[in-house]
Amino acid sequence: MKLRRGLTTMTALGIGLTVMTAVFLMMLLAGLKKAFVSSGDPLNVLVIRKGSTSELTGGFTKDKLPILRQLPGVALDSHGQPMASGEWVVVVVLPHKDGTGEVNVTLRGMEPDGLELRGKRVKLLEGNWFQSGQREVALSRSIHDRFGHTNVGDIIDFGKGPWKVTGIFDGGGSAYDSEIWGDFNQVANQFNRQNAVGNVYLRATDAVAADALKHRVADDQQLQLEGMLETEYYEKQTSNGGAIRFVGIFVGFTMAIGSVFAAANTMYAAVAYRSREIATLRVMGFRRGSIVISFVFEAVLLALLGAAVGVVLMLPFNGMSTSTANNVTFSEVSFSMNIVAPLTLSLKFLKIPLEISLPVFVWGTVFAVVMGLIGGVAPAWNAARREILASLRD
Repeated sequence: MKLRRGLTTMTALGIGLTVMTAVFLMMLLAGLKKAFVSSGDPLNVLVIRKGSTSELTGGFTKDKLPILRQLPGVALDSHGQPMASGEWVVVVVLPHKDGTGEVNVTLRGMEPDGLELRGKRVKLLEGNWFQSGQREVALSRSIHDRFGHTNVGDIIDFGKGPWKVTGIFDGGGSAYDSEIWGDFNQVANQFNRQNAVGNVYLRATDAVAADALKHRVADDQQLQLEGMLETEYYEKQTSNGGAIRFVGIFVGFTMAIGSVFAAANTMYAAVAYRSREIATLRVMGFRRGSIVISFVFEAVLLALLGAAVGVVLMLPFNGMSTSTANNVTFSEVSFSMNIVAPLTLSLKFLKIPLEISLPVFVWGTVFAVVMGLIGGVAPAWNAARREILASLRD
């Protein structure tokens, strides 16, 4: 009895560790995708140089900006002017608050309309927005949490000199949660880019106008620019999850093989321990199929126990933070996990809320059940095929 109890415990723990790893990696993938897909607004059209793949390399001459403002379908801002924002996205280096080194951080210079076209997704938590023409910046709560000298009123140093922090904002779970925002002209001056614009955001009047705008920009041979919806741009950045996907599949598959053998070993032990019980059932008239089903059902219950163990083992990761690099922006990528009801994990990419919801847990449970089935079928079939007299002698 002690041996069987020990085998059962170890098998459940093995399956639990496998499920925990699978859920953790699925969480990274699902959260990473959701973080970028949830970024942006479907009515915002991003304009960059044709052939460019990101805002960092999408610059073009400034004389095209007035043409873009006058395109049909562009919405009007609160002042009755076309809602368009010329912007520069650059990378600056800041030291971590904990002294672990310096990392790249995204700095976005924008025109006044840049704040207005992002107003619904971004909330100012503290202080004020930066003023046009001033060496001021507003930064995300994530940047505030990870880097020093980022309180309202503090001075941070990058580019050619100091900048004053005027506000802290919440990006609402979007990619903006990893950015510092400042005035377009000030950023351009700091990096000697006065005669060009890195990219332009246009706000469309509706979804139909947004789709028409992006095609109009792309089809204009004179402009030589590329238009895309802001949501499409961030969705393409999920290519960053390719390595995570490969590692997840490899590690999950390897651990699953071990868990299947562990489940099979436990079930074979159960068959050996209960040989007389199986023979008695056969004498009483139970068919082989019924015996197979009973053992398979037991294996599935064992796998479900392992799945529950895996979920419990995920709880210590609640609130954990780590970081990696974004291959598109070359800036830091920070992950933070929080488990909140109902069965939702919040993972932050670049401190972006990155969620894993009920479907991921369901897949983790299915994964465990499949391991239990594979590990239980062979022992169950072996139990059903045993001769009655041989089982009674055992």
